[in-house]
Amino acid sequence: MTKENRSLSPSEAAQKLGVSVKALRLYEQRALISPTRTEAGWRIYRPEDLATAKQVVSLRKLGLSLAQVGQVLSGDLKSFAEALSAHERDLVNKVVDLQAMAARVRDLRTRVLDGEFQGTDDLATLLPSAPTIVASFELPWPWDGETFDVRPPGSLNFIIGPLASGKTRFAKRLAEALPDGDFLGIDRLGNCCADAYAKLTYDKDLRVRVDKALNWLVGEGAEANDAIIALLVALEADRRTILVIDYIEQDLTTSTQEAFGSYLRMSSSDKRPLFVMTRSTAILDLEQMGPDERIILCPPNQNLPMYVEPYDGAPGYETVNLCLATPEARKRMEGVVAVRQTAIG
Repeated sequence: MTKENRSLSPSEAAQKLGVSVKALRLYEQRALISPTRTEAGWRIYRPEDLATAKQVVSLRKLGLSLAQVGQVLSGDLKSFAEALSAHERDLVNKVVDLQAMAARVRDLRTRVLDGEFQGTDDLATLLPSAPTIVASFELPWPWDGETFDVRPPGSLNFIIGPLASGKTRFAKRLAEALPDGDFLGIDRLGNCCADAYAKLTYDKDLRVRVDKALNWLVGEGAEANDAIIALLVALEADRRTILVIDYIEQDLTTSTQEAFGSYLRMSSSDKRPLFVMTRSTAILDLEQMGPDERIILCPPNQNLPMYVEPYDGAPGYETVNLCLATPEARKRMEGVVAVRQTAIG
């Protein structure tokens, strides 16, 4: 057997493909790949397995979501074309920005060579234009007096931060500032989610939409319970409202969180932007973020909230990564309260 045709272990396959073993496991969970099993049950990647995995990785690099990758692999070329169109627009916008920066650098170089350089005033021309702002609001305590500018949202936006970072207060103010914004708090779970079930009783169309979504989720491994019903009712009730959801994973099992993460990405393309607060890796997997997803971090020590780019080395990325935990770890931490010690005397 030649070196090129031998089977690879998951770590070898991941290294060859330029992804993590965790990413390969996720692709397998989503039925995008199916590595061969040895008689002892170990995963191995034969050349044909690796070929399929290469297709998945290539489609992900093009900016496709996992759901879109599945559609492409199943032969849905219409969805492929639509996804490529969206990614093309994103790339064109980036090219335009780079061309504008190159023009400013070229102009500055000319002025330097001609002896017309004016020092720091000329360097200011290299600064990119300010990002578009869709809303602006005064931050609540503990940031009293500071202002937060909301950039154009992605289809799916994550709010994250450590304990006692003020992220729930931030989320409430964000919902107030957004046009057609609405905050969905933990009180959605009160009285066995009575409010959600009441809406289903008198709105038959809503019940049909919720049942359809629930059937899909159960088919993906979710467990139907009051918490997921409350979320689906809120998501399906008014598609014009921009929802800001507090701790979306609350009372959802591990398999339900995993399925719901896929559902959010699958359904976000044809709905209004959605903001979700989470600390679960099943909801926010940094390795699987799409081009139309955003992260807002409420840092520790009451530093100002900030946008974080989803790549290693970006400002705030390490803090975001440290805030996230698996559903199992999040379950163990339920009920833990952060205590701030005060000086004596």
